[in-house]
Amino acid sequence: MMLFTEVRGLPVVPSAAGARPLGTVVSLTVDIVSGTVSHVRFRGGHLRRETVLAWDAVDTIGPSAVRVRSTGSPGPAVPHHDLLGHRVLTEGGTAHGTVLDAAFDTATGRVLAVFTTRGEVAPDRLLGLGDHALVVRAA
Repeated sequence: MMLFTEVRGLPVVPSAAGARPLGTVVSLTVDIVSGTVSHVRFRGGHLRRETVLAWDAVDTIGPSAVRVRSTGSPGPAVPHHDLLGHRVLTEGGTAHGTVLDAAFDTATGRVLAVFTTRGEVAPDRLLGLGDHALVVRAA
């Protein structure tokens, strides 16, 4: 298990021996429907461009680096809303704080919990994530 805030800033390194870091992690994209991390976003290179890698390209995530099998070619643009800092609303529109962090399984990418200013939200309560808020099922 690892927290989203622990992954931010980690170097993204190809698994090949002697490979140079590609950049540093900016954020993780969550697919709310499946409840998993779907992409890793990082900045690197000469122009510090943001690159998006599908979760399938991730080999391992540890406390010192995100190791990737391949950076491959860029895929289609993926909608992204950063989970951290998002307002949380119940399906009925009741405010439920702000997202502080989220825990996920580093092997599968499955979201294990979302931590808000009003407590923990189980992943099976997540309904949607958009520009305005993270919507959760009322407890």
